[in-house]
Amino acid sequence: MLIAAMLVLPVAALWWWARRHRGMGSEADRATLRTLHEANRVARPLREGLTETSAERAVRSLRPLLTAPAVALSNGHAVLGWDGPGESHRDDVLTATASVLEDGRARVDRISCTDPACRLRDVISVPLVVGGSVVGTLHALVTVAGAPVIKATHEVADWVSGQLELAEVDRRRSGLAEAELRALRAQISPHFIYNALTTIAAFVRTDPDRARELLLEFADFTRYSFRRRGEYTALSDELQSIEQYLTLERARFGDRLRVTLRIAPDCLTVMVPYLSLQPVVENAVRHGLEPKSGPGEVIVEAVPDGVDIRISVEDNGVGEDPRRIQEALDGVAQADSVGLSNVDMRMRATFGEHYGLVVETAPGAGTKVVMRVPRFAPRAHPNDNVAL
Repeated sequence: MLIAAMLVLPVAALWWWARRHRGMGSEADRATLRTLHEANRVARPLREGLTETSAERAVRSLRPLLTAPAVALSNGHAVLGWDGPGESHRDDVLTATASVLEDGRARVDRISCTDPACRLRDVISVPLVVGGSVVGTLHALVTVAGAPVIKATHEVADWVSGQLELAEVDRRRSGLAEAELRALRAQISPHFIYNALTTIAAFVRTDPDRARELLLEFADFTRYSFRRRGEYTALSDELQSIEQYLTLERARFGDRLRVTLRIAPDCLTVMVPYLSLQPVVENAVRHGLEPKSGPGEVIVEAVPDGVDIRISVEDNGVGEDPRRIQEALDGVAQADSVGLSNVDMRMRATFGEHYGLVVETAPGAGTKVVMRVPRFAPRAHPNDNVAL
């Protein structure tokens, strides 16, 4: 009896699971899941823009979405991607594309085909619109252009246009981030460079070995700051640049400048926007501690924070009016805060609006700048880190 019961229970459990699973997986449910899967596969290449490579990848999933014998994407000058039979009709597709680009309207054209084995008789052409301009055309090649497939082609074309619009937004954000980075390089503080070289020159007479060490630190710092490529870098590289900067500043300030680093080991390999941390540290030294009488301290901390890491730079300097800092971050007013608004804009452009800088400050109370960086950012790759 016990053995029989042990056999019956697993069988009953499997029967219950199978029955429940069948109820949750109707044909309509499975069709929806297939559609979502194909749409997801299409979105990835389209977010790279309308190119031959992205079109070739996208049409493979667009054809199942449209359930058309053949699907093509064109940019007005060439057919960029084709999936399905009938590639001999590329000229028919280009002719239709020219008409769509001329008046911006969808159309259905008859295909002249003498091949009795060819099932393609109609081509449905719908414009792809980005920023109010037609950038290409989606084509469905079918046997009969009935109302359902015409409507489906319009719907899919609208969705493809949306993905291309997002690709354009990404491109503009990348361009903005690069422009901001160039601007930041241009303003790598001449004030700091002048002071560093003056300090090194003073050591040449009193301590030549120390001057040589500082000169090497200065060379490494400037090489990193003015490298030509790479939007991202490992946090460890950014921290090394900060160490070089602070070594030069300690040579100038002497015992007046104390530095504390609290870095969790698992944060060191996280990719961060290049030159995102050094300007914040420079701001702390130049505008927080330099005007302060007596010693001052800069604390740099990086710790895990859920799916992000939280990086903070804190000083016990003279502080600032928080309204003035906020106006600078909002672009309403200029502030004498090296790079803060630049870094804030680049962080938002790279990771999203909620990844901007958070600044806590008040006159006489020091300043704390906090930023968060995703631990795994899709756009940040180690191979972006190419040094000069």
